[in-house]
Amino acid sequence: MAASSSHLGRVKNGKDVAALNVISYVFCGFMALICLVPFLMIVSGSFSSETAIVQNGFSLWPQEFSLEAYKTVFREPMVVFRAYATTIGLTIAGTLLGLAMQTMTAYVLARKEFEWRNFFSFFFYFTTLFSGGLVPYYLLMRRTLHLVDSYLALLLPLVFSVYNLLIMKSYIMGIPDSLVDAAKIDGCGEFRTLVQVVVPLIKPALATVGLFIALAYWNDWYNAMLYINSSEKYPLQYFLYQQITDIEAYKKLIANGTVSSAVVSAVSLPTQTLKMALTIVVTGPIVLAYPFVQKYFVQGITIGAVKG
Repeated sequence: MAASSSHLGRVKNGKDVAALNVISYVFCGFMALICLVPFLMIVSGSFSSETAIVQNGFSLWPQEFSLEAYKTVFREPMVVFRAYATTIGLTIAGTLLGLAMQTMTAYVLARKEFEWRNFFSFFFYFTTLFSGGLVPYYLLMRRTLHLVDSYLALLLPLVFSVYNLLIMKSYIMGIPDSLVDAAKIDGCGEFRTLVQVVVPLIKPALATVGLFIALAYWNDWYNAMLYINSSEKYPLQYFLYQQITDIEAYKKLIANGTVSSAVVSAVSLPTQTLKMALTIVVTGPIVLAYPFVQKYFVQGITIGAVKG
């Protein structure tokens, strides 16, 4: 037995394994560096002056260090914080509501005793192939549901995704039926079985789908453009989009000679650096959320490798 253990130890720590580890680390480090370099250029560009960017292009280090782009973004800090609050509130509420709806729907469609599960599964899948288009969707939101200038216009369109539903359904179908049957024998109803038995077993799927939903809400600006009229209800993405649009419009006025040279010399108009600063402002909070769900991604990848 001791000889077998020592043999396994030698195989585990052999030169081939060490070489594979070195190659893997070097390759992964190289790929991480490739992904990191563009982000570093964005960070350095946000702290560079507009003139240096126009003349010399982007680099890994700030050129002519300047905070003008961030001053432009936060020239009205309360407006920015209000847009942040709107986006954070929508992201949290939409993610929780979306997870609840898609988990319950996926659980029903995954149960074999539900006679209509194939019909409803096809119904959901059919909507991924054919849709009514933008015009009926727009008329539904504005004229039928009257969701104009309302937070519900930002919340409801993204709360349910068939793609996420299929992910959740596939994961739930991997749970042994014996666990659900045992819960029912113990007297659990369907909802209690879902909450106490199924949900703890699908944490990787919940983390994955939850991140997808959160990213969708965090990056959404299109629905705000269609349905939101009040600037105080703008989410962060659309608010920052408006800033870029306003500066580009102002530059067109300068090019056409509408604005006097005295005003032009007194006003700094960062465009490229502003885009970099806006990227940092928008990306930062959602990037910080990734480490909290990373372990569930790893678990979701490895859980299928163990066959009981």
